[in-house]
Amino acid sequence: MTGYEVRHSNAKKGKGLYATKQYNIGDVILEEDPLVSCQFTWNAAYRYLACDHCMRPLETPEQNVRRLAVKPDIALPHSDGFEAPLMDVTSCNACGVLYCTDRCRVNASISYHRSLCYDQSDASHPIHILLEAWKQLHYPPETTSIMLLVRILAYIKQHPDPAMAASNIKQFCHRTINEDAELMHKLLGDQFKDQLNTLRDLTANVISGDYVEEFLSPEGFCTLMALVGTNGQGIGTSPLAQWVHYVSELAMSDDERQQMDLFIDRLYKDVENEAGQFLNNEGSGLYQLQSASNHSCTPNAESTFPYGNHRIQLKALKTIVPGEEICISYLDECSLQRSRHSRQKELAENYLFLCGCEKCLSESNQPDVTSEEEMSEEEIDSDD
Repeated sequence: MTGYEVRHSNAKKGKGLYATKQYNIGDVILEEDPLVSCQFTWNAAYRYLACDHCMRPLETPEQNVRRLAVKPDIALPHSDGFEAPLMDVTSCNACGVLYCTDRCRVNASISYHRSLCYDQSDASHPIHILLEAWKQLHYPPETTSIMLLVRILAYIKQHPDPAMAASNIKQFCHRTINEDAELMHKLLGDQFKDQLNTLRDLTANVISGDYVEEFLSPEGFCTLMALVGTNGQGIGTSPLAQWVHYVSELAMSDDERQQMDLFIDRLYKDVENEAGQFLNNEGSGLYQLQSASNHSCTPNAESTFPYGNHRIQLKALKTIVPGEEICISYLDECSLQRSRHSRQKELAENYLFLCGCEKCLSESNQPDVTSEEEMSEEEIDSDD
């Protein structure tokens, strides 16, 4: 039995995830694999090596940190056990894309890959042309990928019951076409209509079929793009982070722990000096259950990736009682600490809604200025 249920929340939110039993801090609410997931296009282009299906890293922590820091002589202590899993790496016999295991290769083929397999060196292939066009429209930092949309269409096409699969995808949609168009305007800019038409035409060259045609109409494609932009859950996997977690669990003396902490700090500084904020294999996935979790600026749950792949785990941050809505934050920890107006502005720009959580309601009397504007005013006051 599960301890949660998905039900209609309201017209503004659509569906929501609600507890049917009590969860305590740290309890796992659910675990789930996505319907589809995909590595970001620029992330893959810069050779962040990951399984093409589940995004598990395909390099050891030592290989990873040497590449990111551009220091080929870095040696990581206690890293011997990270090489064995890479012995299972395999590839598609036809196109050569890499998978961490044969299980991932088979699952990808069954779910979507048969429709999308192509010669990766063929610059004239419709998928290559689509990816190049997307890269010119969507520079890092990336928030989604056109290939997640394409994999959704391939998932529908290859499903044993395509009509049911298409209906399943439609359950993620609850906005009007005008709201979807406004969201695309915010995500793609003033030229969004031309860009949408270009992407739609290029996508139609990649995949077609009876049950995907409705998603390739102007309205259907706009809705699907909005679905991907708002329901796609970010995924990040990192060999270095896995190693840091591993060594943090090892028994050490206080002196050894202090030295290890200093070593890790230096590692991250070396990596950030070269790679900046781009430390992880990054992508996004479409999750049936987790996507029902709405936003709150005081979330009672968080999404984590404890297995180093696309399998998500929703964990309780607070005690959650039966009947309470299970909410996550769409904002990072830094953004959550900013002013109400700053949070509302970010949510409106990226997700097309104004938050009505308890924290936002309690701060409704705050001035409508961003955190940066507040800081500037304080600096002016202090100068006076």
